[in-house]
Amino acid sequence: MRESINQLYKFTLRTLSNKFDKREAENIAKIIFEDALYITDVGADNMLHEEKTMLLDQALERIAMDEPIQYVVEKAHFYGYEFYVNDHVLIPRPETEELVFELLKHYKPLNSTLDILDIGTGSGCIPITIKKRWPSAKVTSIDVSEKALEVAKINALQNEVEIDLQCFDFLDESKWSSLPKYDCIISNPPYIPENEKSKMHDNVLDFEPHLALFVSNEDPLIFYKKIKNFASNHLNPDGTIFLECNEFNVLAVSGLFQSEYEVEVLKDMQGKERIIVCG
Repeated sequence: MRESINQLYKFTLRTLSNKFDKREAENIAKIIFEDALYITDVGADNMLHEEKTMLLDQALERIAMDEPIQYVVEKAHFYGYEFYVNDHVLIPRPETEELVFELLKHYKPLNSTLDILDIGTGSGCIPITIKKRWPSAKVTSIDVSEKALEVAKINALQNEVEIDLQCFDFLDESKWSSLPKYDCIISNPPYIPENEKSKMHDNVLDFEPHLALFVSNEDPLIFYKKIKNFASNHLNPDGTIFLECNEFNVLAVSGLFQSEYEVEVLKDMQGKERIIVCG
């Protein structure tokens, strides 16, 4: 017997409640119905189309296997904008929104034309948001992953902005000469040592790209060191660097830059020191 939208929504809530607390179950159910099934009226008595019923079943199966809901619906929201995501890019996170907020706050009013470099673009959420909020800025974004850049290009098109997206191995210093100087550098680089994998949740380890998450145990600050070296010749006078980091390495990261910059360490909304501004 076919069931109504409302009946299937209640079934979805019951199913999700076996795995999540009430509030999270409600949030995930809302995302499934709105972003995967394109249904906003979950109280409706009309029948759900058979094709959408199959999509609902598939979504619940994937969630039962710990796959993040953003990958299931292939959507994530960041700074009020919608982004396409898949398992080649990290899921945009709230603390990275705060990194972008600090950059935009720093340069207000946003009416100048500055050259900005984003290192490690992933889904493109950082450069695209900057360009949406600051149309006159010239934004270049690099990533070593061609698959990630494909996602970023889709998001740039969907959000109707022009970003200079380049496939670029930032750790290879021999390639730096091909890049010009910038007024601002922003990055949320990989910073989790390999030996901390055991502390990570399965839904992160099993589904999110390790290339964007982990660095070697021998040199966990490698990206920050490279950014500092790169900035010495590629950051214009009075330029500024905005970095996201691990709350546990914030002192080490800020220490790298203190000899050459005025460094400000900022807390995120959870009270964790996660953002570093060097200028």
